Amino acid sequence: MKRATTPRIVITGLGAVTPIGNSVSEFWSAMMAGTSGAAPITRFDATEFETRFACEVKNYDPTQHISRKEVQRMDLFAQFAMSAAVMAVEDSGINFETTNRERVGVIFGSGIGGMWTYHHQQQNLYERGGKPDRISPFFVPMLISDIAAGHIAIRWGLKGPNYGTVSACATSSHAIADGLMIMQRGMADVMLVGGSEAVICPMGVGGFNAMKALSTRNDSPATASRPFDKDRDGFVMGEGGGVLVLETLEHAERRGATIYAELAGIGLTDDAFHITQPAAGGEGAVRSMRMALEDAEIEPSEIDYINAHGTSTPFNDRSETAAIKTVFGDHAASLSVSSTKSMTGHLLGAAGAIEAVATVLAIKNSQLPPTINQHTSDPDCDLDYVPNAPKHKTVRAALSNTFGFGGHNATLAFRAYTP
Repeated sequence: MKRATTPRIVITGLGAVTPIGNSVSEFWSAMMAGTSGAAPITRFDATEFETRFACEVKNYDPTQHISRKEVQRMDLFAQFAMSAAVMAVEDSGINFETTNRERVGVIFGSGIGGMWTYHHQQQNLYERGGKPDRISPFFVPMLISDIAAGHIAIRWGLKGPNYGTVSACATSSHAIADGLMIMQRGMADVMLVGGSEAVICPMGVGGFNAMKALSTRNDSPATASRPFDKDRDGFVMGEGGGVLVLETLEHAERRGATIYAELAGIGLTDDAFHITQPAAGGEGAVRSMRMALEDAEIEPSEIDYINAHGTSTPFNDRSETAAIKTVFGDHAASLSVSSTKSMTGHLLGAAGAIEAVATVLAIKNSQLPPTINQHTSDPDCDLDYVPNAPKHKTVRAALSNTFGFGGHNATLAFRAYTP
């Protein structure tokens, strides 16, 4: 039970760089059109790889938001982070010149960090004689996962709580959850939270191929990500970044901010079962969703929409469906569930942030993103997955699920804002 003095936390700004759009408006329009971001890989020669396609960010120009000098000293994941942060801050309308920046923090995660930086620097080392003086002095600062949070803070002089989160595919949901908890403890008035990822590289694709985790539908990339479909054969790797501006309601109202929705509660658990596979029946996911509902003081019957983890893998989609049925009982047949990964691919550490943006927009716009590529029903996946086309629906409250290797589970509960 929350204390009577616990502040309400609202979302006042959104930013996104995704495989289907390099702004929030482009992202939303593409989702409503059921657009797939999957296409043959262009970032490297994938001819010899088992999977030769991915959901890459397209036509991205970092210099729209970052100076050319800074771009040279930032890995691609940090560039995505900064672009999304700039857009979110602009969207929020907040003026940091008139804000107490010691009360503004940044929690920003990446599941893997600067994998392209490691790739290039290792090439420099071994292709130029193995001499260590070939390693850039910016190698470590470009590589480390927490550096995005540091860059964002430096950009605006934000001196509140600041660090990175790492929990595989649950990374940026944990960043959002931490932002909520920090503000509820009274340590900040504003938090920039989210995550980014950029690992469509030889070791990234090769590593997930070695695990047999990726779809190999090379003849039809746009139909490869098919969450909850009987013929799903693995996830499609994505990249990008997402940022949410969180504020206490009091702070947002004081400056006359536009409010998208309320971040009402969180659920954080672990399966303690297996390094990659979910627990039977989605047991950890069940506890995560129940915890989020309890924290938000929302009844299961009030949830109208769930943005699912929905990876398009045999194990996850079956166990997540079972978990939803366990938590919601008969109401599971009435609520809508969709996986935006069917369009964006799986953004790994950035998935939670991008999907939180999608969930907030679904509440704000009373419109649900579809799960595309729904063609063959699976008897183990028999909920309303908003198949192939968006659905108009008033959303009183919604959940966003993210589950990561290591058994990490994170559920975010959002509610339509009412004064």
